[in-house]
Formats: sequence, C-alpha cells, structure tokens
Amino acid sequence: MDRLLLSEIAQACGGTYNAEAEINGVAIDTRKVTKGCLFICIKGTRFDAHDFIDEAFSKGAAAVMISKDIKVNGAFVKVADTAAAMLELSGSYRERFDIPIIGLTGSVGKTTTKELTYLAVSAKYKTVKTLGNLNNEIGLPQILFSLDSQSEAAVIEMGMNHFGEIHRLSMAAKPTLGIITNIGVSHIENLGSREGILKAKLEILDGLKDGAPLLLNSDNDLLSTVKCENHKIYFYGLNNGADFRADDIKEENGSTSFSVYYFGKENKITIPIIGIHNVYNALAAFSAAYLIGVNPNDAAAALAKYVPEGMRQKSVVVNGITSIEDCYNASPDSMRAALETLRRTKGNKKIAVLSDMLELGDYSRQAHFEIGKTAAKLGIDYLLCTGTLAKQIVEGAKSENLKNAFFLNSDKALTEKLYEIAESGDVVLFKASRGMHLENIIYEIYKRWEV
Repeated sequence: MDRLLLSEIAQACGGTYNAEAEINGVAIDTRKVTKGCLFICIKGTRFDAHDFIDEAFSKGAAAVMISKDIKVNGAFVKVADTAAAMLELSGSYRERFDIPIIGLTGSVGKTTTKELTYLAVSAKYKTVKTLGNLNNEIGLPQILFSLDSQSEAAVIEMGMNHFGEIHRLSMAAKPTLGIITNIGVSHIENLGSREGILKAKLEILDGLKDGAPLLLNSDNDLLSTVKCENHKIYFYGLNNGADFRADDIKEENGSTSFSVYYFGKENKITIPIIGIHNVYNALAAFSAAYLIGVNPNDAAAALAKYVPEGMRQKSVVVNGITSIEDCYNASPDSMRAALETLRRTKGNKKIAVLSDMLELGDYSRQAHFEIGKTAAKLGIDYLLCTGTLAKQIVEGAKSENLKNAFFLNSDKALTEKLYEIAESGDVVLFKASRGMHLENIIYEIYKRWEV
C-alpha cells in the first residue's frame, strides 16, 4: 500500500480525525497489525475489534478507525460505520491507479477463472489478485489496499448473496474490464430466480468504466441475451457465434487441450485440469488477457502453468485408482459439471462420491433429486452418498433406474463401501459443499488404498 495521511482517509470516508498520522497499511485483525498501519475496528458476530484497540497500538498501529464514542489513546478517525467506510476508502484509494482492473463474477467458476486470468495477465503485467475467499465487502477492500506504485494490473473476484452487493463491490473496484462466467442457481434462495441472479450479477456494470469491455459466456442461456449500450460485449464459448471460440477439445492424462479462434487468429491452449467447464474458465482468462494487451502466445503459455488449489478439481492417482478431488464448494451447476467430467474421464468403473450442497433453501430437495437423475443419465456406474440432503440424490438416481446407488449414514460406512468396490483402473469423483468435510473420507480411503 502507498502511504496515506489520516486526514486524507477521513476526507475519503466522511469521517473526523483527532491528529495527523501517516498510514502505510490497513489491518482488521490484530494478528496482522504492522508498524504504521491503520487498524479498522469492525464489529463482527463474535468479536468487536473496538475491544482490541490498545493491543493494536502496542503492536505498532499508527491510528485506528472507530465508530463508537470511546476514549482512544492515540490517533483515530471516527466514522458512522467502519465496514462501510473501509469499502468507501478502498474505492477512493483504487482511483490512484490508472491500470487494468479485471472484475469478475458468476454463479460458479469464479475462483478458478480468477486464478487462470491472473496467470494470463501476469505474462505481461505485475498483477494483484484476490486471495482466498476475500471477495466480499470486507475482503475486497483488503485486496485493493494491496495495490501500490509497482502494481500494473489487478484481477478482482466479486461474490454475493443478495442484491446490491456486486453494485457496492464494483463501485469500489471500478473495473476496466468485466467478466461474468455464467448464471446458475447459486444463491437462488435469496434472489428468487435465475433472472434475479442475472440482475444481481449485472450490477458489475455499475462500476465498470464507460466503454469498457464486458466478457460473457455465450453458451449460457441468460448471458447470451445480454445487451448493453455503454459497453462493448465480447462473447466466449464453444458455439460459432462467439468472439473467442474453443474447438478441437481433447482430454487426456489429467490435462485438457483446445484451440481458441478469435478475430481471424488461432492459439493452442493446454491446461493441467480436466472438464469442459474449465475450458470455459481458461477461455475467459485468455480473452481477458488479450483484450488488455497481453501477447496471446504468452497468455497461452502462462495458462499451462496453472496448479489447482487444495481440493479444487485436483486429479490424484493412488494404487491405480484415479480420484478427482472437487470438494471446495458445490452447487447444482458445478455438481453437474463435475459429473460430466467424471463421465468423460477414461477409466473402468465411474464412481461418484457425493454429499450435500448447502445454502439452496427451498430449492434444495429438488436440486439434490435432479443431481441424482443426472448421475444416472450420464451412465455413472456407482453412486455413494452421505450427509442429510444427499438422500435425495440417491432417490433421484433410483428414479432413473441406477441400481448401484447407495446412501451411507456415516463417513466410515461410505469409506468401507468405496474400499469394497473401487479397483485399479477406476475413476472416483469426490464432490460436496466445503462444509461437509468430504476430505475426511478422501484421506481415509487413500490410506486404505496405499496399504
């Protein structure tokens, strides 16, 4: 972060201050306080950071941001709402930088697309990216504050649960290029319908610079209908009408290769992950990099260096059995994509180990039932499920006559069943929402297979 004066901070977020101070960073957690930083006191559900002001000063904070009438033994800026003020301040700080800012959102694929885009853009620019899950109104400002005089570009992920959230994030980030990966059913409980989700995602336009390009997935039924007078829309996809079109797709040995055709040009791309959904993710990344001036050959070469994070679409072979670890998150859209990847992966038996998809509200039972039907229609050989909602996955599969569909009432029981049926040459998909901790089964079965 470049240096700011406390007076500048107060002006940017409509606050008052008691003494001048020079700020060289921002922290909202005393464990991350550094000398000369501004400690922002945010009240959470479990902790109120106002209670840790003295600790922040003792660790070297130059000033604090508060919203309460309390005695402070040091420099402070007082605002009505510290969380809102932090977002507003980050937007003001971002305006110091005349650099490409790529803002991206979507129902699924945001994080993988962000990582791939970061690689492609970094082929030319020194780039800042969203870290971890810092894609909300508390996290995004922390990424913007990481910009400094050495930054040449940024890739900013924007998540949301309700209307208005993308609007506020986009107004702070002020992207110079926007990406919407797809419109699915994630957060449909709060947004009412897929059309509502589209409306919420299109709030990214509110902060998008006039005339800035917007990249959309042309194969998504709702995004393909979007029209916008103030922005040039570029479409990417597999259909012939896309500005950036992928073709000649081949999957083998845990990698996917394809050709991208655009404006009379062609590039060959290889990514070390499988799944058609990842072709879309890489296509978005390549397209964005090209539109901000990255050499297309350099962008394509950078994409080949992608390394999946944690249990996000990671392919592992243990004792001849190929596992696809995809337990970072789950929605009906990503679950279908994962099952399609399982179907396309070479192997003897195709085994899906699935658990609950969370946060689907009233749509939950139907969504799980439909996933079971999808697994059966795709010809998955075995379906093993655990959890609570996942019972409906089994019911859906059985409704389509998948006989080898089993609901197991514990991780241990599922592990035993998987050990019983999986053999060398088989492919196993592990997929569930992060909160289901499916990694417990993964780690246990790997130990069993390695014996």
